[in-house]
Amino acid sequence: MSFCTIYCSGYNIPGAKRGNSDYDRIMDLITLYLLIQFAFASSITPGPNNLMLMASGANYGLRRTVPHMLGVSLGHSFMVTMVGLALLRLFEAYPILNTALTIGAVLYMTWLAWKIANALPPEAQKVTGKPFTFLQAAAFQWVNPKAWVMAITAITAYAPQNWPVLSGSVLVAAVFLMTNLPSIALWAVLGVQVRRFLGTARRLRIFNVTMAVLLLASLYPMLMH
Repeated sequence: MSFCTIYCSGYNIPGAKRGNSDYDRIMDLITLYLLIQFAFASSITPGPNNLMLMASGANYGLRRTVPHMLGVSLGHSFMVTMVGLALLRLFEAYPILNTALTIGAVLYMTWLAWKIANALPPEAQKVTGKPFTFLQAAAFQWVNPKAWVMAITAITAYAPQNWPVLSGSVLVAAVFLMTNLPSIALWAVLGVQVRRFLGTARRLRIFNVTMAVLLLASLYPMLMH
């Protein structure tokens, strides 16, 4: 039996003894390893948060982007905890909430794309907008489709089944906090490095418009679901 098969079978493996402490410890370690792997992979790959952080790094620099990064990481960890405690069951009970979330996400992210595209007006020689604050970045997680997918998948697939709901949810959130912040920081740093090659206001405007288009494109999986 393969490693994946053992894990995916969860705690219903035929012949397994649920009360065996050694078995429980092994499953906890397997779950933790897979959770770290999932949290890192989902945090460092492209998505709305990372595209916006890259744009912020390019337009405002790394220091002014730090509140944005902290808002993303801490805000998403809080969201994961809430999904584990109550929201997952709430969405299962009231499917209409999924539709409301989709509409809200599309409208808000369209507005954000417009803001990014116009961070540097055609007549300006420097950026006139402001980077996301901590609270704005934290609030954005609630309309970020990728953040919802990450949170729901993490809770349903990786929260230890032999732990209390609160403890399991906090564990998943803590793992995301430790892996997410370094991952998203790389995108902000990448934006800072990209800025060195943009050089002129015209190139920066082209970059911003490109980031805005990619942000809108990230909505495609949610709209096609």
